[in-house]
Amino acid sequence: MPVTSRGISTRWAARPEIYQHRAGAVLAALAVVIGAGVGLGAVAFRGLINLFTEVFCGRADCSVGGRLPNPHIPDLGFWFLLAVPVIGGLVYGPLIHRFAREARGHGVPEVMSAVAERDGRISPRVSAVKSLASALCIGAGGSVGREGPIVQIGASLGSALGQLLRVPGRRLPILVACGAAGGIAATFNAPVAGVLFALEVILRTFTAEAFGVVVLAAVTASVIGRAAFGDTPFLSLPTFALHSQGEYPLFILLGVVAGLTGVLFTRLLYLIEDLCDWAWRGPEWLRPAVGGLLLGTVLLALPQMYGVGYPVLEHTVHGGYALWFLLVLIGGKIVATSLTIGIGGSGGVFAPSLFIGASTGAAFGTLAHHIAPGTIAPVGAYALVGMGAVFAGAARAPITAVLILFELTGEYTIILPLMTAVVVATLTSRLLSTDTIYTLKLTRRGVDLDASHDLRRLRAIPATAAMRSPPPPVPAGALLSEVAALLAGSPFPARPVTDGHGHYQGIITTPAVTHALETDARAEQRAAGDLAVRPPALTVDDSVATALHALTDDPGAPGLPVLTSDGHTVAGWVTHQSVLAAVYPPPAETGGTRTEPVQRVDEHRLQGQVTFPGEITHRTRSRTLA
Repeated sequence: MPVTSRGISTRWAARPEIYQHRAGAVLAALAVVIGAGVGLGAVAFRGLINLFTEVFCGRADCSVGGRLPNPHIPDLGFWFLLAVPVIGGLVYGPLIHRFAREARGHGVPEVMSAVAERDGRISPRVSAVKSLASALCIGAGGSVGREGPIVQIGASLGSALGQLLRVPGRRLPILVACGAAGGIAATFNAPVAGVLFALEVILRTFTAEAFGVVVLAAVTASVIGRAAFGDTPFLSLPTFALHSQGEYPLFILLGVVAGLTGVLFTRLLYLIEDLCDWAWRGPEWLRPAVGGLLLGTVLLALPQMYGVGYPVLEHTVHGGYALWFLLVLIGGKIVATSLTIGIGGSGGVFAPSLFIGASTGAAFGTLAHHIAPGTIAPVGAYALVGMGAVFAGAARAPITAVLILFELTGEYTIILPLMTAVVVATLTSRLLSTDTIYTLKLTRRGVDLDASHDLRRLRAIPATAAMRSPPPPVPAGALLSEVAALLAGSPFPARPVTDGHGHYQGIITTPAVTHALETDARAEQRAAGDLAVRPPALTVDDSVATALHALTDDPGAPGLPVLTSDGHTVAGWVTHQSVLAAVYPPPAETGGTRTEPVQRVDEHRLQGQVTFPGEITHRTRSRTLA
């Protein structure tokens, strides 16, 4: 009898040991399936971009040739450049707003956030919405890249398949990384760079299991991409050559300039996005269309900013522009990309960073040739190194930057100058900014990517989930003799203290009352408020992580009050046991049967360890319950 995916997922959910024993083979098979899906998705996505570019522009690419009329509507002349971003925004704006708002923006931060905060869970419809929205945005003149969207599309496919088969939460991010790697591999024809991008940027960690699985996905996607697009790089690049070893100081200086440019790109991107947020007061679905008027104005002035702009990038690398125009291209691309993202467009920043890097490197090389003509490498060499260095300065992913340029050129002679500039650019960027072009968006949301998985999990649980009913309060004016009698017959070793208006004043504990009565002959006549102490403040707005931190600061604490947001009233009480129950809730039972699967424990192997759902193991039962 055939076994459906639903049957497989049910079997895995009921007996996790089946998955555990076959995890390697299962992940490998899923990686190949994801790689094939992403490879086909990359082919379809590029086809959509070409289709919408032909519809809106009338040509294969509007970034070359200057201000030419659209042959579909020749009467408009070059003024169609002002109209197409508005028309495109009217289509993809409602699409994003209605079906998948996470499809807005440049994609990679959303994938990183899903891995960091939701164990890699991404809504399946993101891939479809992101494909259409990004293709429409790029085809209608949005000055963004196609790599960020294909990373999000691939990650969504990997996550959807993993969720369908109920892959355990700690391995689901690996499938997300498989999709991201496959997207880069198929789009750039760069499987090695795709693997390192997924590990360096998406997972932010390197493990043997993740590496092997991600490689399978990248290779599969790359094979499909090469079958569709050919076995050649997507750019035609010049031969790289150095005139002398004395040029390395120039590449070091270029690395500094590229690092500065990468940070400048990051800061201006979010500054312009903030300005757009501040200025816009209408409905979000209309924002891309109204903002499209600003983008259209930029395209009228500088049509080279239309779409991804790879032909312009290629012309730059070949040394086809004067120094002054290269500076215009740098500023124009930063503004156009930032504006596209700011008005609510959908597209990546990977390709724009390569564009800006090529223009920066070419400008640097052109200036160097003016100073010392005939003694240094061609301008194209500096443009190639600039591409990798600016991306490293913006994304702070030096390994990916080196490998993707190496795979694009196939020239080993580029490695040493490229590594030099990339490392210097990365160090420069790190000195100037703690965040990258990807992480800054998440930092502004309060997402801490450097936190461990367990800490992020605790931060996601509200303190109210661990809250229990508080002990009855004690009036601040009550005598200690009365308080001692209350505590003696109470299961609570502490009580909150309140004033005459019911406002929280602190807590009073049994040890404090006992010590006072033993050492002070007049203690019985003292008021409870005299012994009240204020432990670390917890409110209903805090997380379990904050509560646990406050409890561990004082291991002997009988518990802590949880206050209302204004800090005046006790809303509940937390203890070590209530926090443990909130983090690892006991399995619900119905009719004597557990409704949640619990992993079986091999008592001889674990020797007294207690295993909770989610593959979290605590050392000893006594220590866990202490």
